Amino acid sequence: MTAAQVRRRFLWLLALRWLPVGLMIPVTVLLPLDRGLSLAQYGSAAALQGLTVLLLELPTGGLSDAIGRRPVLLLAGVIEIAALSLLTVADSVLLFMVCYLLQGVYRALDSGPLEAWYVDHALAADEHADIETGLSRSGAVLGVAIAAGALIAGGLVALGPFGPVAALSLPVYVALALQIVSLAAVALLMTERRPHRGVAALVGSVRGVPAAIGGALSLLRRSRIIAALVAVELFWSFGMVAYESLMPVRLAEVVGAPGRASALLGPVGSVAWLASALGAALIPLLARRIGAPWTGFVLRVLQGVTVAGMALFAGPAGVIAAYLVCYAVHGAANPVHSGLLHRQVDGPYRASLLSLNSMVGQPAGALGLVALTAVASAASLRVSMLVGAAALAIAAPLYLVARGDAAAPSSMTDVQDGVYARPARG
Repeated sequence: MTAAQVRRRFLWLLALRWLPVGLMIPVTVLLPLDRGLSLAQYGSAAALQGLTVLLLELPTGGLSDAIGRRPVLLLAGVIEIAALSLLTVADSVLLFMVCYLLQGVYRALDSGPLEAWYVDHALAADEHADIETGLSRSGAVLGVAIAAGALIAGGLVALGPFGPVAALSLPVYVALALQIVSLAAVALLMTERRPHRGVAALVGSVRGVPAAIGGALSLLRRSRIIAALVAVELFWSFGMVAYESLMPVRLAEVVGAPGRASALLGPVGSVAWLASALGAALIPLLARRIGAPWTGFVLRVLQGVTVAGMALFAGPAGVIAAYLVCYAVHGAANPVHSGLLHRQVDGPYRASLLSLNSMVGQPAGALGLVALTAVASAASLRVSMLVGAAALAIAAPLYLVARGDAAAPSSMTDVQDGVYARPARG
């Protein structure tokens, strides 16, 4: 395949992967609350997902590097289908905990293989392939897919119950059907050359997992840029709880009714992710002008300001406006962060590095869920969101560690068995 063909398949698979997520966004928090959980119970149960990822992220990233991206993504799809199936009937803290446990396994398996497959195959087809443009387009596709899903979810909730299925449960059933379609697409479109097959090959590949994990950890120890980028992910994921999980509750607070807030979140979420797509599409212009590290710095500060706006504005119009700007910044920040990260590694351990980045993100998000929902219960929702805003802004200076690095390094420092740390694009 050519680099352009690889990119097209990557974008199609990405769209199908995130469309079910868009369907779930308007009801992720409100559905457990509607089924009897308190906000603190939801936060504690959902935190299990992040803790599961903490335990499995690096082993599953190493598994992807060892046995291939496609088998790992197929396994991830099957587990997510099981999780969504359970979510259609979950009505207790225990069942929600099992659901989030399964989703943690899914997130750990799903984190990195598709993006690593794209970068590996694009560079194999053309060593000078512009992966940053592909990653930027992926941010736009992701935003449009989630926007479409959120819009559909809002419509489904607004239509009300369908027979015995409650209004807030309808998006879960549709997401389940789309996840099955996504699994089939991975099986058909994601080609991968695996010269060695069979049980012996599988055992040999699995034995390579510790080496892949060691390669990623070696990169973290020896590259100050990677250490800084991983630290950004930690603060980012903690603060993300404020606009992903607490914003629906904040909107319900200002409009006065959870049902009305859920119906609003459909179209609002759709527009937010379209804004995210627009941010991802336009950010290369800013990055080329001031450099990726300074771009990351500006975006992190701006996102902290928007989350503070959600906390402080008194009416729904102000909260929604701040939310939309926040997601435009979120969409712009993703390709900047990913591009800086990808430029730090060459060799067989790319997925392990992505998993390492995600490994700190998921438990940081879990900690954010527990901490910020506890602050909301003990103090107020506004105070909780302001804490999240501060966490986002604190991460901004860490991007400047990559400032001044050459865009096309003439030499690379070998850190372990073909894994290289190299300067990021500035």
